[in-house]
Amino acid sequence: MEKFAKINFLGAAGVVTGSKFLIETSEKNILIDCGMFQGLKELRKLNWEDLPIDVAAIDVVLLTHGHLDHVGYLPRLLKQGFKGKIKGTAPTLAIAEIILKDSAKIHEEEANKANKEKYSKHNPALPFYTIKDSENTIKKFEIELVDKWIQLSEHISYRFQYNGHIIGATFIEIEINGKRFVFSGDIGRRNDYLLNAPKKPEWADFLFMESTYGNKIHPKENVEDVLTEIVLETLQKKGNLIIPSFAVERLQTLMYILWKLYQQNRIPNIPIFVDSPMGNNVLDVFKRFPKWHKLAMQDYDAMCNHVNIIQSYKETWETIDDKRSKIVIAGSGMVTGGRVLTYLQQLIDEPTTTVLLVGYQAEGTRGRQLLEGAHEIRFFGKYYPVKATIKSIESLSAHADQQDLLDWVSDIKNVPENIYLIHGEPTALDAFRVKLKDKYNWNVTIPKLTDVEKVML
Repeated sequence: MEKFAKINFLGAAGVVTGSKFLIETSEKNILIDCGMFQGLKELRKLNWEDLPIDVAAIDVVLLTHGHLDHVGYLPRLLKQGFKGKIKGTAPTLAIAEIILKDSAKIHEEEANKANKEKYSKHNPALPFYTIKDSENTIKKFEIELVDKWIQLSEHISYRFQYNGHIIGATFIEIEINGKRFVFSGDIGRRNDYLLNAPKKPEWADFLFMESTYGNKIHPKENVEDVLTEIVLETLQKKGNLIIPSFAVERLQTLMYILWKLYQQNRIPNIPIFVDSPMGNNVLDVFKRFPKWHKLAMQDYDAMCNHVNIIQSYKETWETIDDKRSKIVIAGSGMVTGGRVLTYLQQLIDEPTTTVLLVGYQAEGTRGRQLLEGAHEIRFFGKYYPVKATIKSIESLSAHADQQDLLDWVSDIKNVPENIYLIHGEPTALDAFRVKLKDKYNWNVTIPKLTDVEKVML
């Protein structure tokens, strides 16, 4: 009897977000990641549709890391009949717990606000999932160690390997009948402020590889110089610097760099406010898992003491009313929701305001609109004119660029049967496909959403 595996590309195929890959075999069905689509409306609408598979037949979910576009769909998976375990490293599950609870809270708040102010087309507007749904999901979490092969069934085993990017992040290797399937997850940078360089796979029969920056080299700009200049300009204008930030990693990196600049007397003691309940919780994860990052505990404590951590919505408004020049780091990183919207609502129409974008901005997000020079921006059902200066620091991205990606595969000893490029926009995917073909002459496929590939074992 011929043995084969079927790979279902349920997300992050031809697009960046919504990572979900199902491997079906005669022994076990494994879902790698279970993320939400973000960005373009037609993608976000897919979140509300049931998956085109038998969800109840999935035996286990393996998580590469805790970002929303890799874990945010889990509560919906349970609603569709998933009964198995959800496995990841200890920091990944800690981050996933924070993110699921936070996004459930935001979903509930937004549905309530839309119903109260009647700006939703849906009557009533419903939350994507509730806090109760997220708590039910978290009960299924099971911690696994890195670097250790775990037997799932007679002919299937898997292991998690350190991958930089964010705390807890891994790539996942799955052995099925002697063939190795490698899922890259999101690959980190070789030189990161807080994290070690990613490990590299040494064998891959089938490689599923992220290509977010497959067509780009991060600029060689000196982040500290650029940030110093922006802070000094903000003080000169007597304005505010607003940094929409991803709560995981980026926020902690920004805190660290700003603290370091102050230590070196490169910037004065400008008030820094960190307004991200989720970011505060992630800081605790750094404290709980010191072996997963490079930050010494005394530096961690000093950095936390240097900033004002906002605890309540009341303090958000007090910060907005504070007339001093200040730096506000607030979620979310692509300006899709979160506390940063409250600051922008009040301050984006002031020429003394600077908005600094510090990470990947997906198509269809407000962050991408600002990056591309939008003259107005819509949230809470209204348009707000953009009079603020918009700046960006691309080199703060937690994603590997094209050079990093090529380096990541450089230790693979065999010729893979196929490389599937995922988690990228079409131009990035195609540019990286050409690069891999030129450098290694490997077979490269760019799957589309809902594609199913059959591979022989």
